[in-house]
Amino acid sequence: MPFGLFGIVENLTLLTDLYELTMLGGYFAQGKIEQKAVFDLFFRHPPFNSTFCLAAGLEQAVDYVLNIHFGKEEIDYLWNLHLFPDDFLDYLKGFRFTGDIYAVPEGRPVFPKTPMVVVKAPIAEAQFVETALLNFINFQTLIATKASRVYRAAEHGNVIEFGTRRAHGPDGAVSATRAAYIGGCSGTSNVLAGMKFGIPVKGTMAHSWVMSFQKEIDSFRKYAEIYPHACLLLVDTYNTLASGLPNAIIVGKELEQKNFKFLGIRLDSGDLAYLATEASIELDEAGLEDAKIIISNNLDEEVISQVHADIRSMARLKGIDGERIIRRLIYGVGTHLVTSRGWSALGGVYKMAAIGVDGRMEPKIKISDNPDKTTDPGYKKLYRFYENGDMQLDLLTLSDEEMRVDESRTAFHPQFPWKRMSLPAGSDFELMHETIIKDGELVYKLPNLVEIQQRMKQDLERMHITYKRMTNPHLYKVSLSAKLSNLKQRLLHEQRAEMNNFHDPAIHI
Repeated sequence: MPFGLFGIVENLTLLTDLYELTMLGGYFAQGKIEQKAVFDLFFRHPPFNSTFCLAAGLEQAVDYVLNIHFGKEEIDYLWNLHLFPDDFLDYLKGFRFTGDIYAVPEGRPVFPKTPMVVVKAPIAEAQFVETALLNFINFQTLIATKASRVYRAAEHGNVIEFGTRRAHGPDGAVSATRAAYIGGCSGTSNVLAGMKFGIPVKGTMAHSWVMSFQKEIDSFRKYAEIYPHACLLLVDTYNTLASGLPNAIIVGKELEQKNFKFLGIRLDSGDLAYLATEASIELDEAGLEDAKIIISNNLDEEVISQVHADIRSMARLKGIDGERIIRRLIYGVGTHLVTSRGWSALGGVYKMAAIGVDGRMEPKIKISDNPDKTTDPGYKKLYRFYENGDMQLDLLTLSDEEMRVDESRTAFHPQFPWKRMSLPAGSDFELMHETIIKDGELVYKLPNLVEIQQRMKQDLERMHITYKRMTNPHLYKVSLSAKLSNLKQRLLHEQRAEMNNFHDPAIHI
């Protein structure tokens, strides 16, 4: 069962927009609730002007779908809206999801216009889950993608998520922590998320701890006495280089003389690059070469990249090893991670792709004056092709197309079909969609977060550096098979012809 705040079991069925219920009621009134339909969940534009996202939020979305049920409290609430007839509310009492869900597993890179989730179900069920699926997947995918950028800016260093107190509410904090781990964070300060998801929890002390003592060094000594196995000291309460760091070095050496390992220091203000460089030098001179330096204070991928550049510049001037300083850094990233600074929401959408007619799935296409909003029709599959081990392109095909290794094929641009490329026989490819739910039952073994993160790292290694640039990344190719491209062009032609034949005398004066 889904868990709400503080571990209380909560029915999340009504985590939806009212129009999902009014459409559900409309299908019921027409006797169409069993008509099959296919919907695609995808995004049109990746956040941060990047080229990809990291899929996340699937596990919570699946948990929601598997536990949809309208209990007495939900039925009573809907009855009191005076909107729905009694026979429809009686129908809702037995409402469950009985369809199929296919999805790209969490942690895998996904690209614009490619279905992250495909829902094939009776239309009433497929329609109803729209809002909740978008809620779970849009938010966690956004945060996982932001975390991936921070992780890459840290040059695959140790990033800890510190954002609970600035997150958008309790659920936003817990969900953001989970997604941040998928994106590359190694731990969190959020204890509830640590308990729920098995994420390592990390933390040091607040300035108030230091200020509660008459002398800074006494606060350090007492902390080391209480936590000798986890002593990491906050050194910027008064003066980092004149007070905090020297006192931390004294206590760190005392701790190691007692055969405990001194973990290091934390910098939470000031010129982080300069202070980290100076602190690293002094720690080494004191014989504390293994001590780490945690830096925090409104970090994000841009700040971290600048800190690294400044450390390298200062190290060259001093004739010391800048890479060693960077290797000892740990990054506490909070506000700008869990609130996705620079991009407030992922614009994921959920569009009908096909509907059942006379026992077959009839493809559907949404057409817009903005060509970017025109959808790819039909019940589809998603394949990823590789060249020399690196990701080359994603190819959308119709579900009935057979993909054989020994056949060559042509990939077509989704908007400009005269742009195409050949994929020779023997090309390496994989099917990206896993069957998650079949006939309303979970058939997929949901991986744990460690497995998801590991797969993310493997995939990023297979992505060319030009696609991973923080600014002006190279555009990754998303293409259509010949059969799907032809279908799309035919439907576009038919729709344009129908519009050209439209005549309304009221607008022809």
